[in-house]
Amino acid sequence: MHEQIRYSFGGDEHLFAEVAESMSLEAFFRGMAITRAIERQAIPGVLDVCLANASFQVRFDPDQVAPQALLEQVRELEAHATTERSIRTRIIEIPVLYNDPWTHETLMRFRDRHQDPASTDLEYAARINGYQDAQAFIEAHSGTPWFVSMVGFVAGLPFMYQMVERERQLQVPKYLRPRTDTPRLTLGHGGCFGCIYSVRGAGGYQMFGVTPAPIYDPQQRLGYLRDSMVFFRAGDIVQFRPIDRAEYDRAVAEVEAGSFALRIRPVEFDLDAFLADPQGCKQRLQEVLHVA
Repeated sequence: MHEQIRYSFGGDEHLFAEVAESMSLEAFFRGMAITRAIERQAIPGVLDVCLANASFQVRFDPDQVAPQALLEQVRELEAHATTERSIRTRIIEIPVLYNDPWTHETLMRFRDRHQDPASTDLEYAARINGYQDAQAFIEAHSGTPWFVSMVGFVAGLPFMYQMVERERQLQVPKYLRPRTDTPRLTLGHGGCFGCIYSVRGAGGYQMFGVTPAPIYDPQQRLGYLRDSMVFFRAGDIVQFRPIDRAEYDRAVAEVEAGSFALRIRPVEFDLDAFLADPQGCKQRLQEVLHVA
């Protein structure tokens, strides 16, 4: 039995729908089914449809479609939308230099805004999640795939949901007060969500490392960004791979030379198969990633 979707209006041009109070792959897939139905319907006056973690938003022109009429149409589509339980998507390997010097320098500058000023972000995350040390936490963080459930906040930033049983999900609160600085391509974590900061700027997520892989580039200089300046899209699956400083530096040099590439494989993800056997699903995804 699905939760009842809660609708509300934001100003004169937005209809917001809360699919569920908490994130789950079930909620994401239901939101995806409804937003795809809205897009197929091509309702006059609808300007944009934005899918989020457990919600979606519709931007519309009130001169072309009355708010209440739009709400009635969306509710009708909701009633008849069939949730797709399997999607064709991509699994992507993202190299990460955990415990890097740049996020370490940044987090040390902002310890007065942190829950535990005496610990680093990794040490704090390890402790509150019951891991012996930062290395054990890194192994847990990089040992499972992550599902991209939303792209936004700033251009190209992916929100990622760990693909494990709910009781095993890593959870870490955001900083007590946001930082005014976060290095570009920082691997962050807040609540149950991971992210990659696509650009340098303010942020409140805990910082675990950096990736050398650009994920947003208006110049589209790398092969995997040729189709879009924003790399990630909702439904992508991410597998982090820890790397050392030497490999990180080589990757940065390849980025500058325009020759850097990511390991990307097409994959079919079945929601029911995952819910029935998360560990088996993880193994299958990782096998697909490493097919030559």
